[in-house]
Formats: sequence, structure tokens, C-alpha cells
Amino acid sequence: MPELPEVEGLVRQIRPVAIGKRIEEVFISDVIRLSKTGGREAILKRVGADSFIEKVKDAQIVSVERRSKYIYFGLRKEEEFLLVNHLGMSGAWFYVGSLLNIPEEKFRKHVHVVLTLSDGNLLAYSDIRRFGEMRVLNEEGEYPPLLLMAPEPFEELALQHFLDMAESPKYRNKPIKEVIMDGQVISGAGNIYATEALFRMKIHPNRAAQRISRKRKTELFHTIVEILLESIEAGGSTISDYRNINGGSGGMQNRFAMYGKKQCMACGRATKSLKIGGRTSVYCPSCQK
Repeated sequence: MPELPEVEGLVRQIRPVAIGKRIEEVFISDVIRLSKTGGREAILKRVGADSFIEKVKDAQIVSVERRSKYIYFGLRKEEEFLLVNHLGMSGAWFYVGSLLNIPEEKFRKHVHVVLTLSDGNLLAYSDIRRFGEMRVLNEEGEYPPLLLMAPEPFEELALQHFLDMAESPKYRNKPIKEVIMDGQVISGAGNIYATEALFRMKIHPNRAAQRISRKRKTELFHTIVEILLESIEAGGSTISDYRNINGGSGGMQNRFAMYGKKQCMACGRATKSLKIGGRTSVYCPSCQK
């Protein structure tokens, strides 16, 4: 699943090609019009395809921002409103002159939303597994979970928020890996970067948050931020389906020290894994305590 660095990379690429452009046409695939995913609406949430098109068509894109793992498209027609997108497991945006210009067939086959911009190019959303989401909101508060997200990790108040939440009754007995991956505790750090940060700090992923000193939790927070910034600089991580708007891959996966590793790069011992918070957590049984 794309995490903060991958979403940040997309936002930085989409901004210069989209802001100021008008959405002249909107295409929704027949798959989305007809399908359900796990009993839920597929991609378009609480809005039908025709209503989505009516709302978004002819709107001008006035801003493109990231909030945690979400992309916020600020749109203006008669009034300003939001198109909020979560990439799910395999969502990807492409900026192309034609859908045929999307480099890989697996993405071309699963294009489900296409915005034709006033410069003649397409902003195309492909989602292989269809776990992504798009919501049209008059304001952020219309979807309350957005208001529960932790501060951005680069903001000054994020550290204190992280410490307060990790030491609260709700989280203090939970494994630290699960705490990190909770977007209400710290925004944007999922399985990949939690794994890397815990290995760098030599902390076992299953250790309860309350069994880590405040000093160590503070160091852990700074390590998470450091790794997120490293990944942004590297263009994010491409494990399987993350691509930038030109179809290119990220480079952070080449710097991983623990995620997906069979052998510890520090001591050479075989790594182990366990399920934490529904995700597979890889760790070194020798280095991480």
C-alpha cells in the first residue's frame, strides 16, 4: 500500500500539470459502474458515477495537497469543493496524452477514472485491486475519519501528539508496530516504514508501547520522520504496484534494511515474521529486543 512518501511524490508531480486546468470530460469505467468490492462500492464512495461526473466535470483544479495518505484535489466550479482520493493497495495516477501511453498493460487494463484536462492531456486513475477510494466533499468534515488523522509528522506538534497517544490507555498496551501504523497516532507511516524505523532503533515490533521509555519513543519518532524524508527524496518505494505519473518506479526499496529481508543485514541471522495489526512484521530476533 502506498504510504506517505509515495503519495507525497504523486502530489508533487500532479501539482504542476494539473493546477489551473479545467476538467473538460470525466470517464468512469463500466467495471466501476457495475461492480462491488467486498460488498462495498468500488472506488466511488457515496456517489453514483453519473452524479460524480456531473459534480466534477467543468470544475477547475485549484490545488493538489497531501494529507497523510490521502490526495486532496481542491476543485472550483460555482463554489470550491474537494475530491479526496485514497490509493488503497494498488491505486496509481498517470498524466498522459492517451491511455495507450500508460507504460504497463496491467495499469492500462484497470483504468477506472479519467479526467480530460483543458490542455488535452489525461489524468488517469488506475486501480488493479479496486480498494482505492474517491469522495466528493463540500468540506473535509463531511467524512469524519479525515478529522481524526494525526498531525503531519513534519509539524512541530506531531511529536507531542505521538507521545500522548502512545502513552494513552487506548494504545499503551498495544505492540509498538501497531501503534505506529495507526493513522490517528502518526500520519502516513504504514508497514514498510514502521518496519524500517523499528529495525533502525533495534526495537522488537511486538514490544508494548508502555515498555518503551519516553526518551526511546522520542528517538523512534525522529527516526520515523528521518526515514519518511529519505523515502521522499528517493521517490518512494516500489514493491509491486506503486508508480509515479510517468510510470516510473521509486528507489527507496533499494535502501531497505529489514522490510522483505530473509536475512538481517546487521548480524546475518535469519529474520522472523509475525502478524501485528493484520500486517506481516519482519524483524531480527537477535538485533531487535
